[in-house]
Amino acid sequence: MHAQQYEITLPTDYDMRVIRKRVADFGHTLDDRAGLGLKAYVIRERGVNGSPVNQYAPFYLWNDTGAMSAFLVGGGGFQGIIRDFGRPVVQHWAGVATEAGPARNAVPKAASRRLSPMPVDADPMGLTELVRRETDELRALARRDGVHTAALAVDPRHWQLMRFVLWEHAVPEAEDATERYEVLHLSAPYLSELPEGRHW
Repeated sequence: MHAQQYEITLPTDYDMRVIRKRVADFGHTLDDRAGLGLKAYVIRERGVNGSPVNQYAPFYLWNDTGAMSAFLVGGGGFQGIIRDFGRPVVQHWAGVATEAGPARNAVPKAASRRLSPMPVDADPMGLTELVRRETDELRALARRDGVHTAALAVDPRHWQLMRFVLWEHAVPEAEDATERYEVLHLSAPYLSELPEGRHW
């Protein structure tokens, strides 16, 4: 599994109905994309859930990195983003774990993301223990009511862990999240093929 996200931060007075219409009109185009586990069409709206920005920030879990590359550079869909918004930085993470939640058959309305640094540890096994603990926490979180899908991944360039969770309703107030999103649409053509549990 490979995670990917790009964040398009929009002007403070931007009419987010434009993004809502874009997703309503075109979100279905990846509903059958080969190699794609899921794409969550997520937004943050300034002043909602504490967001300081208007932002369109689609999030992907890919089963096939070749399909991901085709999407980015092979004319497979990303050219529409470049045409309309310019070429954003695309963040990507190596998958560590994925868990299905009890709301897997529901349509998620919200998502949370938590980015956390991976501190330098003098013990060479410290990194392994940290990721093992985070994987265990992800498994426990995924058992909670309202969880659709939970994923954990690592950015080995910046040594950062990323946890992304889709929720059936709102993100719980107490959830440890650096970002909270509204989900406008979910394309999940090969969700069932995402590997379950720990990937290492």
